[in-house]
This record gives sequence, structure tokens and C-alpha cells, in this order.
Amino acid sequence: MDRTTTLLVIAAVVAAVLLAVAVGLLVRLVRARRTLRRAGLPTGPRWVFWGAVAYLLLPTDLLPDPVYLDDIGVLLLALRSLRTAGPLPRGTSGS
Repeated sequence: MDRTTTLLVIAAVVAAVLLAVAVGLLVRLVRARRTLRRAGLPTGPRWVFWGAVAYLLLPTDLLPDPVYLDDIGVLLLALRSLRTAGPLPRGTSGS
């Protein structure tokens, strides 16, 4: 293999690993939200969850799509906001 082919293979492997991490975080985010909702606990603002999902799926990003670092950051922030959501006020539903 020549040098260009080697670099392309390495770039493809790195992109695949980053995509796998992003998809794994998305699955974790969905599971965490579902678990919190089942337990009747707050899940934070809906727009944070759906915004993170949309950011991962939409083709326009801050960084080009083979670099999923920005997507991973957005998903981690959404997961953190789910975990730090405060208690619901009395008389309100969790949806």
C-alpha cells in the first residue's frame, strides 16, 4: 500500500469509530430519557433532547460529518442535562 491509501484507511477507521461512539451516546440518551420518564422523574426541557437528536441526524454541522466530535459533544451535553434535571413542581406532568 502506498502512503495515500494508508492515510485514507486510517481516516475511514477513525471516522467509523467516532460514528460508533456518537450512535452509542444517542442510544444511551434515549434509554436515559425513557428510564426517567417511566420512573416519573423530570427529563429536562424537551427541546434539549430533540435538538441533540436532530443535530446528530441533520447534515449541517459545525464540523464536517466525518468528524463526529461536535455531535458527540452535543449528545453528552443533552445526556448531562437529563441527569441534572431538577424535580418537577407539584401538579405538573413529566411530559
